[in-house]
Amino acid sequence: MQAFLDDLPLKVFDLEALSSPPSYEETGLTFLDNAEGKGLYYSRLWTGLTLGEDSGLVVDALAGSPGVYSARYAGPRASDMENIQKLLRMLQGIPPEKRSARFISAMVLVSKGELLIRIEESVEGFILSHKRGRSGFGYDPIFFYPSLNKTFAELSAPEKNSVSHRGKALRKLKAYLVDLI
Repeated sequence: MQAFLDDLPLKVFDLEALSSPPSYEETGLTFLDNAEGKGLYYSRLWTGLTLGEDSGLVVDALAGSPGVYSARYAGPRASDMENIQKLLRMLQGIPPEKRSARFISAMVLVSKGELLIRIEESVEGFILSHKRGRSGFGYDPIFFYPSLNKTFAELSAPEKNSVSHRGKALRKLKAYLVDLI
């Protein structure tokens, strides 16, 4: 995120800039709910602009799961590998053409408790039955992006940023910030 905003006259901080901030418990039913909750929650602890973000994977054959539970699909402290393994188990027997999925990124910019903009972007793909590639994180090794004929884990960082859900959302955020500044 910081790399996307580097050329703006802003100083970007992450949560580590706040000394031991209390963590926000995600209770939203949507990515946008969670992003908004985080943005509003942390804006109470910070005087500048606050960006709340939530993202994850939605699989059609699983009625939208893992959804907002993407990071903790296999349990509260599950690793990426454990989450992937659970997802692949849940998709056993489902043919490739029925494994449509999308990554979703929701971002909310807040200033002093006031919502300035809500952004939600997605990227469409399919879930493979095996991992491919070594880059990325989370579900990237099994998320196949047909337009480039690669998984997200096979894409370079610039390739992924040009097509990903988060890249699309960050471009919208940047355009908004340029106008705001």
